[in-house]
Amino acid sequence: MKSKVTVTIADRPYTLVTTEEQPYVEKVAAQVDGLMTSVMKQAKVPALDAAVLTAINAVDSAFKEQEAAQALRAQLKDYLEEANQAKQELAEAKREITRLKKGGKGK
Repeated sequence: MKSKVTVTIADRPYTLVTTEEQPYVEKVAAQVDGLMTSVMKQAKVPALDAAVLTAINAVDSAFKEQEAAQALRAQLKDYLEEANQAKQELAEAKREITRLKKGGKGK
């Protein structure tokens, strides 16, 4: 269900229509506000420029997180393949042990 949430970013109120819960939207807005305020203070730029720089930084972070997640997925895939290989080797070793035990009893 959509709801309206009013937040303040860079001293300006924004009413957002969202399907997210209000606390989550407020948390996101607080993060954006903090980032924009920091950019405006450090770079001494107006709000519009700070918004663009904040967006660039946010997208950069998102891309880096996606790359990190992809690397973790690849690593997990490798670990699962190694575990499967070890499982197959264990099953083969058990079969060999069983075969040797049966062969030893007959002697």
